[in-house]
Amino acid sequence: MSQSANSDHLAPLKTFGPSALATPANALTLARVLATPFFIYLIASQGATWLCASVGLVIAGTDGIDGYVARHMGATRSGAFLDPLADKVLVVAAMCTLSAQGHIAWVATALVGFRELSMSVYRSAVGRHGVSIPARRSAKLKSLMQNTAIGAYLVPPSAPEHAMQLALVWVAVGLTVITGLQYYFDGRRAVDAAVNEE
Repeated sequence: MSQSANSDHLAPLKTFGPSALATPANALTLARVLATPFFIYLIASQGATWLCASVGLVIAGTDGIDGYVARHMGATRSGAFLDPLADKVLVVAAMCTLSAQGHIAWVATALVGFRELSMSVYRSAVGRHGVSIPARRSAKLKSLMQNTAIGAYLVPPSAPEHAMQLALVWVAVGLTVITGLQYYFDGRRAVDAAVNEE
């Protein structure tokens, strides 16, 4: 077989530029957003069931998949904004539902919701200066703890373990607040550096 024939089979994946909007990674992110209302319905109607927990796990798992796709097919500005926004919608909606059911204190949900909303606004404001705040490893840990805390209320074996649930929620809240402050100061330093270069 000729070298040119081999190259046809080894053609690289289609890549997308930073300004692209219609990408496979963004499609997965959109699917996560569209699936969130169904997940919330299951929490409200069924509570701690394996179906509810499995749906939540699948939806949360798409976060890693669309990140993998974006890294291999080209990261975009729209994806950098939409992906974390989809995660925030999922977490805050789930926590609001659990709070309405009396499982999670509203103050915990309010702290997480305020942080997530304010950081989305802040990142957009900083982005107008042409500055992108790099992700921290602590933010990934924060997301993991948020999902773990929510999952503790939905997985049947852990549903009666109220002390464990309470501990997980407040660990998640603490990490949420800490990472929010980290992002704020990272953004301030990045904006100051960009202004000084002008």
